[in-house]
Amino acid sequence: MIAPMTARQLHGSCLCGWATYQVADSFEYALICHCSQCRRATGAGSKPFAGLPVARLVVERPDHLLRYGDGPCFDMHCARCGSLLFSQVREGAYVHVTLGTLIDEPSIRPSAHIFTASKAGWDVIGDDLPQFAELPPA
Repeated sequence: MIAPMTARQLHGSCLCGWATYQVADSFEYALICHCSQCRRATGAGSKPFAGLPVARLVVERPDHLLRYGDGPCFDMHCARCGSLLFSQVREGAYVHVTLGTLIDEPSIRPSAHIFTASKAGWDVIGDDLPQFAELPPA
């Protein structure tokens, strides 16, 4: 019998390097969000992220994180520099890892732009990925 392959582990960090995490390189999807909440959380025109079940992410020092939001869905930032590392979503079952905080190169690439109906007017999308006004169809 062949042993199942385990996913390669990727490392991620905030800007100052104080908050770190590891995540399996087994993302199920990757998108670029242009909604106003993601713009405000990142300070950028969009937030590229990749999603996977929450159990595949390990925070190395949970006490270095600052939680923003109540309930099962929330954002996790570095408690020192404020970098947005990931968001817990889908009733707490998944995490959306901000691709810009990964140190290692993930195997996945974003497949679409979402919430383009609310994107900033100065944000020009310059690729040929599909664009959705809100979420893509299921």
